[in-house]
Amino acid sequence: MPILKSACGSCEKGVTIGKQCTISGIKNIKIGKNSSIGGRALILCTRAKLIIGNYVMIGPQVSIITGDHKIDTIGKYMVNVSDDEKVPENDLPVVIEDDVWIGANSTILKGVTIGEGSVVAAGSVVTKNVPAYTIVGGVPAKIIKNRFTDDELKKHRKLKNFKN
Repeated sequence: MPILKSACGSCEKGVTIGKQCTISGIKNIKIGKNSSIGGRALILCTRAKLIIGNYVMIGPQVSIITGDHKIDTIGKYMVNVSDDEKVPENDLPVVIEDDVWIGANSTILKGVTIGEGSVVAAGSVVTKNVPAYTIVGGVPAKIIKNRFTDDELKKHRKLKNFKN
């Protein structure tokens, strides 16, 4: 863990990383306090930022990928196209706001923001932004329901000293 903290763009206190994770582009990662990444996670962010908020739980075998392969290069096999040949839209940041739970075996793709307090069901593929305090699931992930009613959300934020 000390190696991760020194290499990471920013890593706050209380962060835990499970065993056998694959992380590429560690300098592009910011991890907030008391967040955890489950074992065997795959994080690829070589050309775009990954921002993980405070109190985030990322389950085991979750994939977070901030880029795509360039597939339209004529005269080359896709595997032979280098990162240097990519265009900026091939890579976009991923933001995971505070108090989010991402279930096991989920995939989060480039350009996505997962709103505060949201839950991503296990096995989901998130291709679009997730509104705050919603529960999403499926392939592709869709809103299942809100996590709280409006009144419950006000009470939750007040009791937990969350921002309004």
